[in-house]
Amino acid sequence: MNTQLARDPYLTPIFGGDSGYATEGDVRVNQTADGVDLNVIYAEVSQALSLYNNGRTRIASLLSYGTTAIADAVPQSIGSESFEEASEFGVPQGVREGAEALLLGYTFKDYDKATRFSWKFLRDASEEQVRSVVTRILEADNKNVNTAILNRLFNPTELLSPEKHRVFGLWNGSDGLTPPPHMGKSFLSTESHYLASGSAIIDSADIEDLINKVKTKGYGPQSGTQLLILANPAEGELIQAFKKGLESRPRIGAEPSAPVAKYDFIPSVSAPAYLTDENVVGQVAPAEFGALPVAGSYGPAWLIESYFVPAGYVAVVASGGPNSERNPVAFRQHTNPAYQGLRLIPGPVPAYPLQESIFSRGFGTGVRHRGAAAVMQITPGLSYTAPTFSW
Repeated sequence: MNTQLARDPYLTPIFGGDSGYATEGDVRVNQTADGVDLNVIYAEVSQALSLYNNGRTRIASLLSYGTTAIADAVPQSIGSESFEEASEFGVPQGVREGAEALLLGYTFKDYDKATRFSWKFLRDASEEQVRSVVTRILEADNKNVNTAILNRLFNPTELLSPEKHRVFGLWNGSDGLTPPPHMGKSFLSTESHYLASGSAIIDSADIEDLINKVKTKGYGPQSGTQLLILANPAEGELIQAFKKGLESRPRIGAEPSAPVAKYDFIPSVSAPAYLTDENVVGQVAPAEFGALPVAGSYGPAWLIESYFVPAGYVAVVASGGPNSERNPVAFRQHTNPAYQGLRLIPGPVPAYPLQESIFSRGFGTGVRHRGAAAVMQITPGLSYTAPTFSW
C-alpha cells in the first residue's frame, strides 16, 4: 500500500484548481496511463481510509471522544445526604430523589465530496494524478472534522440537535444554567469559561485563571486527567518566559505592576539543552502527550503549542488522553458502524468503482464535560469573541 495516503494531510497542505469534473481535457479503463490497475488503487484507498479513520488529527483527539449517543443526561446539581442521630422512637428521614439532570445533545450532519473521475480521465491519468485527488479529499475531511471539534470548544453559541436537544459549549454564564457544586464550592449562574484577558499581551494570571476555572469544577489530576495549555506558538513563546516571582509581561499604561507569576515555566525533557543556576525540584513534563510534543510545564499544566489554535487565543483543557471519555467534546457518529468514519462509496459502474465515486462522513459535536476546559481571548477588551477558523 502506498502509505502516502495515510499520512496526516496537514503536514503538507495541498492546494489546487477549481472544483468540478476531471475530464479528458484535464490530462490529454481499467488502468491508468502508466499501467496501474484502477481496482488496485481502489483497494489501496479503502485500506488507507481504515488507517486514516483511526488517526484523526492528534490535537483534536486530545479534546474529544467518540460516541453514538444522541445526548447524555448530566446532573446539574449535587446534593449530598447526611446521617442524623438516631432516637429510640423516632423514624429517620428518607433519602430524597436524585439530582435534576439535563440532556446535553450533539449535532449530526452528513458531508460528502465526489471525485468526478470520468472514464477518459482515468484512461489517460497517471497513478499519481489519481492519488493526488484522493489526498485532497482526505485533507478536506481532516479540516472539516477538526474545525468542528475546535470550533465547538472555542464557541459558546448554543445549537439544536436533529432530535431537538440543546447542544452546548462550555459554561457560558448566559444560558440560565449553573455548574454543579464541587467539594463544597458552589457557583453562580453567571459562571463562564469564556474569558477575555483585558490585555493585548498574555500573562501568567491569564493561565492561572484558566487553570483555576477547570480545577474548581473537579477536573485535573484528581479526576484522572492531565491539564493542558493549548496555545498558538505566538502565545506559547511568551508563556515559556514566565518565571516565579517576576512580572510576566510589560506594564501597560500607568498600572503600578504587571501580574507576577506563581510558577516557573519548566521545559520538558525534550527541550533543547540549557544552563541554569537552579535545580529543578519535582518531575519534569514528558517529551510528548498523545503523540504531540510537550514544550514544558507551568504549574500543574503542560504546554502544547499548535498553529491550529488561533493566534490570540489560549485554552486550558483537562484531557484523559487521545479519544478518552473524560475529554470535554463529544464526537458523535452514526449508531450503525457501516456509516461511521470517512467512507468511500463506489460509483455507478460496478466494474470501475473509482468512476464518480463519493467520499462521505456523518458526524456531529457537542460538549459533554462543560467544566473540563476554559478558553481565553487575548484582547484589551472585556468581552469574549469566538475565533474564526480559516485553515
